Amino acid sequence: MAVLRLLSGSVEITAALIMLRLNQVDKALAVNSGLALVGPTILILTTAVGLSGMAAQLSWGKIGWIACGVAFLLIGILKK
Repeated sequence: MAVLRLLSGSVEITAALIMLRLNQVDKALAVNSGLALVGPTILILTTAVGLSGMAAQLSWGKIGWIACGVAFLLIGILKK
C-alpha cells in the first residue's frame, strides 16, 4: 500500500513539474485532467490490497459496508 502511495505522490509531483515547465494554462489543464484518473485508481488499488490482507479477519457484512463506503467515495469524487 505504501508503494502505491509513493507512486501516486511521484506522479503528482511530476505532473506539477510538467505544468510549471509548460507554463500555459490550457496545457496545464490537460495534464491536470490526466491526474483525475490517477487518484481514484490508486484509491481502489490500495483499498483492494488492504482488504485482501484483512479478508480473513473480516466478516462478509463488514466487507459489504467497506465496499459501500468506497462506492460512495468514488461517486462523490467522479460525479460532476
